[in-house]
This record gives sequence, structure tokens and C-alpha cells, in this order.
Amino acid sequence: MKPSLLIIEDEDPIRKALERFFKKKSFEVMLASTGEEGLSLLKAGRVDLLLVDLMLPNMSGIEVIRQAKETIPQLVCVVMTGYGTIPSAVEAIKAGAFHYITKPFDLEDLNALVTKGLEHQRLQQENRVLKETLKTRFKKQAIIGTSLKMKEVLDLAEKVAVSDSTVLILGESGTGKELLAKAIHYQSNRSERSLVTVNCAAIPETLLESELFGHTKGSFTGAVSHRIGCFEQAEGGTIFLDEIGDMSPRLQVKVLRVLQDKKIQAIGSAKSHQVDVRIITATNRDLTKEVQEGRFREDLFYRLNVIPVTLPPLRERSDDIPILIEHFLKKSNTANHKSIEGFSAGAMEKMVRYRWPGNIRELENLVERLVVLKGKGQITEEDLLPSLFDQKNPEVLLDGINIPDSGVSFRDLVNDFEGVLIRKALQKSGGNKNKAANLLGLNRTTLLEKIKKRGFEDLVVEGHDE
Repeated sequence: MKPSLLIIEDEDPIRKALERFFKKKSFEVMLASTGEEGLSLLKAGRVDLLLVDLMLPNMSGIEVIRQAKETIPQLVCVVMTGYGTIPSAVEAIKAGAFHYITKPFDLEDLNALVTKGLEHQRLQQENRVLKETLKTRFKKQAIIGTSLKMKEVLDLAEKVAVSDSTVLILGESGTGKELLAKAIHYQSNRSERSLVTVNCAAIPETLLESELFGHTKGSFTGAVSHRIGCFEQAEGGTIFLDEIGDMSPRLQVKVLRVLQDKKIQAIGSAKSHQVDVRIITATNRDLTKEVQEGRFREDLFYRLNVIPVTLPPLRERSDDIPILIEHFLKKSNTANHKSIEGFSAGAMEKMVRYRWPGNIRELENLVERLVVLKGKGQITEEDLLPSLFDQKNPEVLLDGINIPDSGVSFRDLVNDFEGVLIRKALQKSGGNKNKAANLLGLNRTTLLEKIKKRGFEDLVVEGHDE
């Protein structure tokens, strides 16, 4: 579709020359000789860019721009002006014009300015779409979970989002703390401004202070220029301090000052200044214990702990695992151009019963690995064993063992389990005693004694140990 250009110019020769030129440049061109006529055309049809002369009869170009922007806020306006009215052109910029060009001008220079204005409009539109996408993505519904515990978390997050209160997100690694912080920000009144994320554990202490508060030129070796810190970058928005429990006591003091006084001071600067920032923090540490043991400031803890939100580990919300798997499966299929149809009933049961020490992050990574390795068809139990679970994990090895109400003999159970392991190792090694011993992490002579004790000699292939 051709870009649409509305030209408002009262001088007939200039208006017609502009029309001929921009039609050759593949523009849809509309013409008006007065501001009133131009505004009528603007309301009647699609206009991508307005090219307007400042000196118009009855209505000035500045007033045209003001009314045009009220009708189409995203409209790009370029002003044509004589040398003597440059101050008015600056006033037009304040009224919402994109830029101005002085008469007489080269038509190619004007075309370059119009092209730049349209590119600016395109970028603005993309930015609006991106912001709306982010809002949708990180709304409450975008955090997947229907279990009672997750419902409680999401309801609390929705309530605190509309406030400016400090939020402390607690939970094990991989539970989705950063995702929840984004959801809170994009539901808040600050959603149009920046969300700046800082991982306090990933940045050395010597650099973290500069990252957070900025520095002045020459304040330390290597400070070759002034740097704006993350608190300033988040002005009007939100800063998310992830892994706050790993922050050194010295920096904790500076963060405490921001919470108390809303002031920051760059490294090397003698002055402090106000910032308007909402602070959301997260940690996988027990901050109460950290305070008791002197590693975390008590006063800072109470400042951060205004509204604590605890994300449950995945093992406590197993009802959510199937829908999480479905979500990650679709995502991985699309990203890797694969066509996995789903998980078999047996495979899904094992996924649900697994303890997930790495929580949602581990689940997502494992689903992606399975999708890439399998490629198509259905994920089965056989696909899980070699690629999904660590066989050293006792939760997996003992997955099928149930303790009845009447109880069990611990000694007999351990003895039986040892026998199963030896039998399986000999079967897997093809009767090779050396390989079986390696599989079980046993000394060869120890394994031989156990084989004899259990009468498993028939499983051994003699002369097959090389």
C-alpha cells in the first residue's frame, strides 16, 4: 500500500510542484490550500504524514498540527517554514511536529525528511505493538497454572500490581520469579515505562554498584565516560533486583537509602538526586536465616518484605505439570520445526511423579531436549529414561516402591533391591562381570562375592571379561 501524504500549502505553484514530485515517489497525495480544508481531508480519509506550511490564511500551521494530532495522535507532521519564522517552527515541534524544513528547499532533501518521518512512525507503531504484546504475555493468564497454590499466588500478584508497594518474591531456582515480576510490572500503572532487570548474583560486587547507581567520568580506573545506572534507567518504571540475597552488605546500605529516601548517588559524584522507581526483588535464599546469621541487613529485609509472594516449587503443584508440558511442547515444536504429538500415558505419569529439583526451568529444558531428539511421533517412557531423568536420583530408582499401611521389612527390602540391581547389571553387561561391576560402581571382587551369595552364577558368561 502506498503511503498517504496530505500537503497543506496556500501557494498554488509550490503545492502543485510538491504534488508532482511526491506522486513520482509513489505517494498517494491529497492537497489543501487552507488549514480548515486540510483538517476536513484528514478526518475523511487515511493519512500517514502531514506536510504543512506554517504561514496559512485564517489558521496557522501550529494550530493545524495541534488539531491534527488530537485526531490522529500517531500522525507524523513535517513543517515548511521561511527563515524568518524558525522560532515558530520550534514552537511547532513542541506542539507535536516531527521536524521542519526551511524554504527554499531541495525537493530531495524534503523527501529524505518525509521518508525519515515515515520510518519514525513505523518504529513507533512497532513499539506500541511490542508493548501491547508484552502486556498480554505477562498478564496473570500468561503465567500457566491452575493449581490452588498458583491461583493464590496469581490473585495476590494481581492485587499488589496496582500499588507501588515493594514486593519480595521468594522461591526456589527455576520457579518463575522473574516471570512473576514481569507480570506485576505489566499489570501496574508503570507498564508504559521501563522494567529494568538486574541479576545481583551474576555481576561482581566491584561492578554491581556502578551497574545499579552509575558513575562519573574518571571516578575509577576505566571510567572513561559518565554512566547512567539501572535505577535511573528505570525512572518512572520498575527495577527488578533478582537474587537480592547475594548482594554484599555494603551495597545493601545503598539500596536501603533508595527505599527510604528515593535518592541515588553515582560513584564519584558529590550529589544525590531523586528517583521515582518501584522496586521488586527476588531470592531463593531464606532471608530470615540470612538476617539471623548476619549476612543480610535486618532493616533492609523489613523494607523489602512489605509484600512477600512465595512461588511454590513444581513438586507442590504437580497438577500444573501436564498443562505446562503442553505449553512447552507447542513452543519447542514451533521453535525447532518438529512435530511431536504429545506424551504417552506412561510417560506423562512419570513426568508428573518426578520431583523436578530444577522446577519449571528444568521442565522446559527437558521438554525441548526430548522434542529435538525425538523429532516426531509421541514421547514414550523409553524416550524418558536415557534422556530425561538422572538414574542416580533415588526418586526415580525407587519410583515403583510403595509402603503399605502394614509396613515393610527395611532389611528385606534393601536386600531384594540389591538383588534386582545386580541382576539388571549382569543382564545389561551381557554377563560381563567387569562391566557389571563398573555399572554398579563396585569393586570386581565385591561383586563376585555378592553373585555367589545370591546364586547368580548362571547369569555370568565365563571368559567374557575382557
